[in-house]
Amino acid sequence: MGHVRVAIRISNPNRPEQVIDVPDALVDTGATLTTIPRDIANRVGLATRGQIRVRTATTVETVDRSSAWVEIQGKDGFVQVTVTDNYPGVLIGVVTLETLGFAVDPRGERLIDSELLLL
Repeated sequence: MGHVRVAIRISNPNRPEQVIDVPDALVDTGATLTTIPRDIANRVGLATRGQIRVRTATTVETVDRSSAWVEIQGKDGFVQVTVTDNYPGVLIGVVTLETLGFAVDPRGERLIDSELLLL
């Protein structure tokens, strides 16, 4: 199985005109939340809303929390994100995938529509 990469649009929920297109965000089914680098958060003007402790591949660290409007493959929504100084790309976590109604097709190395569950 290879990596799943998708185009993603990130914007400030309070200023939707401030938007960044990321053509190659990495879908990470081992990550809970979507993580964006600080330079993207700064460019769209995301406000931090405290900090959260997270486990990375190598350590446990404290990162900033924020919220962003995210669009992937024509589906969009308001999601919690973490902001990092340590990873240069965008990692899409499972909460964002589930919020937007996606699942990973590992054989096709792509996102597919997923059933949203109410209960």
